[in-house]
Amino acid sequence: MATIPTSAGPTSVDPDLVYAALRSRKLRLLIPLIVAFAFMMEQLDATIVTTAIPDIARSLGVTALQMSATVTAYVLSLAVFMPVSGWVADRYGARRVFAVALFIFTAASALCGLSGNLPMLVAMRVLQGFGGAMMTPVGRLVLIRAFPRNQLVTAMTYMTIPAVVGPVIGPLLGGFLTTYASWRWVFYVNVPIGLVGILLALRFVEDQPLSTPPRFDMVGFLLCGSGLGLVQFGLENLGHPMLPTAAVVAMTTAGVLLLAAFVPYSRGRRDPALDLGLFAIRSFRVSTLAGGLSRIGVNAVPFMLPLLFQIGFGLSPVVSGSLTFVSSMGTWVVRPVSAGLLRRFGFRGLLTGNGVVCAAMIASFALVRPSTPHWLVLLMVLAFGIARSTQFMTTNTLTYSDMPAERLSRGTSLGGVIQQLTISFGVSIAAAALGVIAGEGNRPSVADFHKAFLLVAVITLVSAPGFLRLRTEDGADVSGYRR
Repeated sequence: MATIPTSAGPTSVDPDLVYAALRSRKLRLLIPLIVAFAFMMEQLDATIVTTAIPDIARSLGVTALQMSATVTAYVLSLAVFMPVSGWVADRYGARRVFAVALFIFTAASALCGLSGNLPMLVAMRVLQGFGGAMMTPVGRLVLIRAFPRNQLVTAMTYMTIPAVVGPVIGPLLGGFLTTYASWRWVFYVNVPIGLVGILLALRFVEDQPLSTPPRFDMVGFLLCGSGLGLVQFGLENLGHPMLPTAAVVAMTTAGVLLLAAFVPYSRGRRDPALDLGLFAIRSFRVSTLAGGLSRIGVNAVPFMLPLLFQIGFGLSPVVSGSLTFVSSMGTWVVRPVSAGLLRRFGFRGLLTGNGVVCAAMIASFALVRPSTPHWLVLLMVLAFGIARSTQFMTTNTLTYSDMPAERLSRGTSLGGVIQQLTISFGVSIAAAALGVIAGEGNRPSVADFHKAFLLVAVITLVSAPGFLRLRTEDGADVSGYRR
């Protein structure tokens, strides 16, 4: 008998079902390609919408700041439903779940494009996030189960190409479609990709359902999911209230209480929805808490820049996308040198120093004026993208650097949820800051955007001292750093 990875650990299966890639040269190419389809759609959706926000707002008769709900609804849905994905795949089989997730995401994309008002668009974005939460983690599981360990790195490389390419082409494609077609095509573009992915998944991905799937913590999931949803709703109402203040305060308080109730509940569980015991590992604690605060500030920028360029400067979506796409190219610059930077400075030095650099780069956008040359704006956005990618890649590496192998599954689940939440909170805080500074119902001016950038820079700067809690030995086996 051989073993395959599951959400609860290794499980015995028939060896004939293991490592499909070894039985067919065609599957060695097709399985990473199929998973890449899912990653391409998810990564495109994370960046393509922001460039179209002003046009969508005008079409639906709402303000651009209210459109932040479409971004946070998608990301929050990803975060809330991500812990369910592993259990569902173990229970019903990866092929079936992956194909259904692709279908949900594709159908929701089409319905987003057909939306005639903001509530419907937000609801469809939640459905999209649910499909994405099943799609990408189960896609990773499909890949892990299809390849032996000595071929997994190559397979992962093929799979992660969309994760690098998607954020780069997202703003450009979003700007082009919005300017020359319609904002609705920002969502329709997922439909052909999704249909091809579904057909390939049903044909070539193999099911490996388990006879004894792990138990799922439904109570813990409801506590966390409901609490996060209510807290997020409270943040969304800070700058542009949709309900009376008393109702918003009550819902936010209820969310905080639900999350607080999950803490003692999880301690008594053997298989909690999210394993908070992982915070006892110092490297994980620092990377998720200090790193999470840093991400909140840094993740606000991709939401604010397109709004500054289009609302503040009056630029077209295609020009706005042309100015912001270089931010994602920072990943290409950082990836070849990241190992050398870690060996030279270690996690503690690199994250602390780069955290200050990130804050300075965010603050520098407060100096951008309509008269600023576009070549200079491109350089500033690229420099910010390099600093952001350095922070993201380093914190991601630190998160799992000292984690025991038997806890990696739970660690990736909790770490993934926190990463998605930082995007959601970053966008909500940026929208709330702009709403408060500009005043209810007012169109933010260039000066309002500048003040919001400075506020977000302060949030990022405050996170930097948190990395000083790391010790020299934290993650040293991964970084290769020695004092």
